[in-house]
Amino acid sequence: MKKTGLMAGCALWVIAGAANAQDAYFVQIEAHPALTVAEDRARAFAAGLPDVNGFSIGGGWYGIALGPYTEEEANQRRLELRRQGQIPSDSFVEEADQYAQRFWPIGAGAIQSPEPQEPQDSGAQAQNEPDPEPELRQAEETPAEARRAEQLLTRGEREDLQVALQWAGFYNGRIDAAFGRGTRGAMAGWQEANNYEATGVLTTAQRAELFRQYNAVLDGMGLRRVTDRRAGIEMELPTGVVAFDRAESPFVRYEPTGEVPEARVLLISEPGDRRTLYGLYEIMQTLEIVPTDGPRERQGDSFRLVGENSRIVSHTEAFLSDGAIKGFTLIWPAGDEERRTRILARMQETFSRLDGVVLDPATLSDEGQAIDLVAGLQVRQPKVTASGFFADSSGRVLTSDASVAECGRITLDELTEAEIVARAGGLALLEPQSPLAPRNVPIFRTDAPRLQSEIAVAGFSYGGVLGAPTVTFGTLADVRGLNGEEGVKRLSVSARPGDAGGPVFDGGGAVVGMLTPVSSTGQQLPENVSFATASERLVDFFREAGVSVETGRGEMSMAPEDLTQVARGITVLVECWE
Repeated sequence: MKKTGLMAGCALWVIAGAANAQDAYFVQIEAHPALTVAEDRARAFAAGLPDVNGFSIGGGWYGIALGPYTEEEANQRRLELRRQGQIPSDSFVEEADQYAQRFWPIGAGAIQSPEPQEPQDSGAQAQNEPDPEPELRQAEETPAEARRAEQLLTRGEREDLQVALQWAGFYNGRIDAAFGRGTRGAMAGWQEANNYEATGVLTTAQRAELFRQYNAVLDGMGLRRVTDRRAGIEMELPTGVVAFDRAESPFVRYEPTGEVPEARVLLISEPGDRRTLYGLYEIMQTLEIVPTDGPRERQGDSFRLVGENSRIVSHTEAFLSDGAIKGFTLIWPAGDEERRTRILARMQETFSRLDGVVLDPATLSDEGQAIDLVAGLQVRQPKVTASGFFADSSGRVLTSDASVAECGRITLDELTEAEIVARAGGLALLEPQSPLAPRNVPIFRTDAPRLQSEIAVAGFSYGGVLGAPTVTFGTLADVRGLNGEEGVKRLSVSARPGDAGGPVFDGGGAVVGMLTPVSSTGQQLPENVSFATASERLVDFFREAGVSVETGRGEMSMAPEDLTQVARGITVLVECWE
């Protein structure tokens, strides 16, 4: 075989052939959980070492091994290559029967037991004769017969053949079903690599072998057509790695069976209209199974969502037709793109709707109705929830710097993305990435309020659970900190961690400070003791940041219910995400 390593296909090591390899040993040098990574590493090792093989080793892992050798040869080879630094130090010798499918090299047959080499007579001269050329495999059809059989292929079958040749690494032209010079050259290249006569026309058996190699990556996936009459959907599913778990409107859930732990499929089915479809589009993006990175597309009667992170890739698509929304989500481990894209393509090609059948919206369980779940699926949760408040009419928000110090993403009131534009002295100023129009703009009090005067703290004490800020009333205990610090106010109020960053009002609705987070020094302060950064420091911070705010004196008073309305008009939920 003159071309080796050109195709990342899977050549099956037939188990029956393992009997011929019962005395064979391999030096295992690496293992990877993603087939594509294992293929790349096998290709890299093959560029510098002979006898490179790739095997499925179970549990979704793929091993790269050198061999086959006798046991003595394997141990000698391992020590030699380790000394030369060509293989990892933790490489080990393994018996052949520990390996299953072989995905590298291409066109490989069953593993044969190596013949122990007889020691040479010391007086004999070593012969450096080249290995004999492998004998060509005989075709079962003449070129003329093969061409006549090829002419019976449909356009789709011809395109599929080009796709398989492209995947194998021999074809780089357009998928157009036209068997021109490029396709013929690719066929000849594949034939030569697989030890056939390079005629440029594949026989019926050769086409079958090419597709067997192409589809071997899906061995164990159990792709078969499933008719789910709960959802009213029929399509191919990877039943080897997922199985029906439960129905929870609007999803029928197929959970992992263990072979691919991250694999999941959701069938989407619910009655509705375009508004329902758009609502589902927004809800899906709040779920942990749809990571935030990835393209999103919403059109008139359909949407598509792709989310990916270091752990998973999630693909969702849904369509509205005849008052029913149907679609699916495929979740697959990141890094295993070969299998994921192939399975996704089969699901897309075979997806069909059963008319008149839709999942009953009343299909809910007690778990599915939990506040942090949607149909039993975990809603993505921020790592920190805090409070903030509008600084001016442009929608900029002031909050505690500690609340947003280590965020991959910041949102205001759950939907609006924001970024930090200024920070100093424990304060952070957030700029919304899309326009916000505050209902109220605060007035910052510049004179000192009286001791023991009434104050109110507004904040999202329980995160976004209540949907609106909580207003807690208390008194101003001191205009300084415990150690006499200026610019700090001590409060007597029952505040919670989620209130940190929220505004502190006097009895007339003017802002006298911003609630600071609970100290992390480990001190246990008496109940109802909180602290606020004084409004004069806030005004100085805004001035340094180039923000113009309203200031005034606090001589007014208002009813608690009116103060609550003022507070809710300027207080903002701040969420910090990974």
